[in-house]
Amino acid sequence: MDEDMTRWVALLRGVNVGGVKVAMADLRAAAEGLGWRDAQTYIASGQMVFRAAGEDDALAGDLRTALKDRAGVDTPVMVLPKVDLDAALADCPFEPEEGSHVHVFFLWDAPEVDIDAYHRWKADDEELKVDGRRAWLHAPSGIGRSKLAERLDKVLKGTDMTARNLNTVRRLAEMLDAMDAEG
Repeated sequence: MDEDMTRWVALLRGVNVGGVKVAMADLRAAAEGLGWRDAQTYIASGQMVFRAAGEDDALAGDLRTALKDRAGVDTPVMVLPKVDLDAALADCPFEPEEGSHVHVFFLWDAPEVDIDAYHRWKADDEELKVDGRRAWLHAPSGIGRSKLAERLDKVLKGTDMTARNLNTVRRLAEMLDAMDAEG
């Protein structure tokens, strides 16, 4: 194993929802074509763990280009080291009974928060916490019913974002831990 290989997670924005289709086999093949190791996808919504040498922004750009070339899909890609995924879990301000009721929003830039928009669209049982380039939305009635989730780009202004529920973030962290255990 190349000692310079770091464990990463790639999060593709809006994949296999809203009309952007990417086969997970194409995602893994794109990673392998870039020389990345141990690429594994998790469910069909655009996340992959892998090992590679490099920096997060460069890796994200490489994967975006490779997907455009291989699958004809151009979608934003965020690449995070394991430590950032672990921090998103450790810093989560909510302890829900159901992990699917909390979504972690990974932000490309720290947002300008529009407090008026937040209060306009949030339901009584919802809560949003923002910390730098991360936000957590607790939506106990379900993300699909949340007017706030639907309009979060109007609340968190000036950045693009991609979200995963807490269960998915936990599973991706477990997959990265397993990579470490395997050597």
